Amino acid sequence: MFSGRLDWSIRANPISELLAEKRGSGEEILDLTESNPTRAGIEYPAGEIARALADPRVLGYEPQPFGSLQAREAVAGYYRGAGFAIEPARILLTASTSESYAYLFKLLAGPGDEILTPRPSYPLFEYLAALEGVKAIQYPLFYDHGWHIDTAAFRSCITARTRAIVVVNPNNPTGSFLKTREFEDLQTAALEHDLAIISDEVFSDYEIVGGADRIKVAAANSGVLTFSLSGLSKVSGLPQMKLGWIAAGGPESVRDRALERLELIADTYLSVSAPVQLAAPVLLDARRPVQAQIHARIGENLNILRTALAPSTHIRLLAIEGGWSVILQVPRVRSEQEWVLALLREHGTLVQPGFFYDFDFEALLVISLLTPPATLQQGVCAIVSSPPDPRSEIS
Repeated sequence: MFSGRLDWSIRANPISELLAEKRGSGEEILDLTESNPTRAGIEYPAGEIARALADPRVLGYEPQPFGSLQAREAVAGYYRGAGFAIEPARILLTASTSESYAYLFKLLAGPGDEILTPRPSYPLFEYLAALEGVKAIQYPLFYDHGWHIDTAAFRSCITARTRAIVVVNPNNPTGSFLKTREFEDLQTAALEHDLAIISDEVFSDYEIVGGADRIKVAAANSGVLTFSLSGLSKVSGLPQMKLGWIAAGGPESVRDRALERLELIADTYLSVSAPVQLAAPVLLDARRPVQAQIHARIGENLNILRTALAPSTHIRLLAIEGGWSVILQVPRVRSEQEWVLALLREHGTLVQPGFFYDFDFEALLVISLLTPPATLQQGVCAIVSSPPDPRSEIS
């Protein structure tokens, strides 16, 4: 009696089972995977946020498919402050980036059509696409002193059923930004095959290594229909406020037709709450002290990692350009799952295996740079102290 959109028989994996067992016994866990800023010791301007959410106007209801003009102007101001001109008329508010994807998949693809998504990346697209009746086809990134789109492999993924290209910019968890040349290649392919580009830019404010060739807001200057996605979850470190947005770009004629259709989709749901829309200007202003703390945390944790790993010949920190995650390459003397289970069982240290993100090679461990520094210091010591095979040096 249930749909076949998803595999509903999801079972706990050995890592989650061991974690539940240890937490159930009261054991303290060194969690190096914490990516929720509200649980990472970040301080928020609580008074200002509370007052904004207590606005008496929340008792009124004025449904607007694109969201209130005040909130969209606040988002436009956020872009303007970063040097990008995105008018409020090109911005549509959603309850989350996931909902933004759902709207865009509805707009661009019919049942059985295909959306190109990056590999490695956050393990979400397959589910979001399946729930819309479309198929996520992965195109690969490769690593060579940094992560890059494999252009030839990407083009080989395009079929008659391809409708859109998704980029995560910067990627999660590789931390790699979309480069100007890569964006040009994507636009060329999109023009040739009548495709749209969807650029997930939720981590774009968290640049670690600068570069003039980075694309920050794809929708700001694109020759094809392009959608930039972001939201309060990462911009202001407020995932609980449930406010995301889509900024549309590209040639005016096709962009305006897309916005007309998005308005109909959004009007069907009207999902964004009045309180968060009214509070949007204050919530976006909150990003300044919050981002300052997150940037400081990222910098401190990278210093901890580099210092701890400097003497090691068997563990390598892969290059990172932005975001909240880092990747450690460890010896393939055991599988990624065995690495994670051993660290959790023997040291009470939790990391994520690379296969959670569909990496093409092993052995990789993913950790969060939001981890409290004291916890990270202890956890990385446990990783470094895990005895390597004498033949396992990484060149």
